[in-house]
Amino acid sequence: MFDYKLLSALAAVVEQGGFERAAQLLGLSQSAVSQRIKLLEARVGQPVLVRATPPAPTEVGTRLLNHVQQVRLLERDLQRQVPALEEGGMPERLRIALNADSLATWWAVAVADFCAEQRVLMELVVEDQEVGLKRMRAGEVAACVCGAERPVAGARSLPLGAMRYRALASPAFIARHFSSGVTAQALARSPAIVFGPDDSLQHRYLATLGVEGGFVHHLCPSSEGFVRMTEGGLGWGLVPEQQVSAQLARGVLRELIPDRPIDVPLYWHHWRHGGELLGLLTDHLLGAVGRWLVPLQR
Repeated sequence: MFDYKLLSALAAVVEQGGFERAAQLLGLSQSAVSQRIKLLEARVGQPVLVRATPPAPTEVGTRLLNHVQQVRLLERDLQRQVPALEEGGMPERLRIALNADSLATWWAVAVADFCAEQRVLMELVVEDQEVGLKRMRAGEVAACVCGAERPVAGARSLPLGAMRYRALASPAFIARHFSSGVTAQALARSPAIVFGPDDSLQHRYLATLGVEGGFVHHLCPSSEGFVRMTEGGLGWGLVPEQQVSAQLARGVLRELIPDRPIDVPLYWHHWRHGGELLGLLTDHLLGAVGRWLVPLQR
């Protein structure tokens, strides 16, 4: 049988990004957390953590983390069925990986009623939509919103819809860099704004215009900061249209190539045996997101 105190220590170290914060979460000393990890490794006969900064699970550690995620959700179902098992009546905390643009636009309004009705707290891990699935693969989250369609082993993937992005810039930036008109070549020579090293959206957009290869760009790992930098004239960027409707209406931002958006598909991934709570959240999302996302093109 598993010793869930040992598994909880492993989950805390990975989720909190280190032994010190894991110890604070669990109300233990760092040495006690370290001893629990060592005892777990002794029982499974191999390392469960790569001692790096931050610590990362090994292959067997990932399997154990996946198990812990699912057990937590199944325990919540059992507590609802047997109220005497509830401890303190604290709301469940659901750990979900989510891309920053969804967080900045539709996510909060889509899940607010669900969280209130089900007494759920969210712990969100923000990742670019291109790489969010790695958090599930590592066993760190119970579900994720990302751009990958294919699920990891033991999980389901369901299409949510697509976020529509438009290439925008400030009037001052347009006057400075596109005095002779906006062309694909001029775009490639002008500073762009990119969310992070894993963000390939601008690359894909330029590819649709016939431009391949690198281009000059700022890096800005903040959805709100991305918009502020675009408004400030530091570069052009692809921004969710629902995030900047007011700026477009006021002329603070302008579309570089009219009616040339790019849609980014989003998929909801969750563990197949994640219990009733994940199933309810899945049904809720599928019924709600049509208000904010455009249908996927097949």
